[in-house]
Amino acid sequence: MKHIVIFSENNGWHEQRLADAFGRNSSQTQVVSLRDCGIGYEQSRTGLNIPGFVDVLPDAVFVRAVAAGSFEEVTFRLDILHALKHCDVIVYNDAVSIERTVDKAMTSFLLMQHGVPAPPVWVCENDEAAHSVIHAQLKKGRSIVQKPLFGNCGRGLQLIDSEDYELDAELINGVYYLQQFIDQDDHNGRDWRVFVINHQAIAAMERISEHWITNRARGGECLPAVLTPALRELAEAASKATGIRYGGVDIIRDAQGNYLVLEVNSVPAWRGLQSVCPADIAELLAKDLLYNLSSDSRPRTARV
Repeated sequence: MKHIVIFSENNGWHEQRLADAFGRNSSQTQVVSLRDCGIGYEQSRTGLNIPGFVDVLPDAVFVRAVAAGSFEEVTFRLDILHALKHCDVIVYNDAVSIERTVDKAMTSFLLMQHGVPAPPVWVCENDEAAHSVIHAQLKKGRSIVQKPLFGNCGRGLQLIDSEDYELDAELINGVYYLQQFIDQDDHNGRDWRVFVINHQAIAAMERISEHWITNRARGGECLPAVLTPALRELAEAASKATGIRYGGVDIIRDAQGNYLVLEVNSVPAWRGLQSVCPADIAELLAKDLLYNLSSDSRPRTARV
């Protein structure tokens, strides 16, 4: 019997689906918040304090959520994931993958370095530099989307399509992430979410909205979609570029028919996708994690 920790802030739909899937594969799960974990040798022979595990570590952990917080709080929660991997515990996705994808600037850099098509971006702290970029793009007839560096679910997005705009440095914590708005010509509220496991695209959905923001959390509608070769190839390339073991890749098509990667999510929700996809996504995730665990022959140095 394998013991799997699901790091999450609640025990909702996703956690229950995972628990059922792991249970069908002879594994036991426990939902734990990273907020409740700690480091300290006096309390634990392993050096890590994971609720429910005394002097022993789980066989693997599945990261469903890393709670927002102060810079110090989030850093420490990622420290726990780093430490678990250092102790040869399978971390799915690991801290490095999460750091690369929760930070849109690093995601964009990695996509660019690996030649993965994506909208042009500009990231800076300087107000003058940000305004200069925006003015130059508006002059060329191009709009800009300002995004929080660590934002998700479509929150905090601002479309800049005229000179009558204001930038709020506090809202974005002093870092300007500016992405070229992709004019789709026929429908500016349309994109695709492709789900990838072990660098293989396994399912896709189309998201449409009356607004240019298509996230399900912002009112977007999820529709079945054919996983075309173009979507598959681009999503798999994005997953390899960022190093995620599983994730959601958001893809848009421009007016010329070119596909571009908008974002990569290493802790994606999949309830919307599951509603239009026949495959059991939680089952596929559980089997991939357990395959990863069974093929990993390294000793778990912190186990007793």
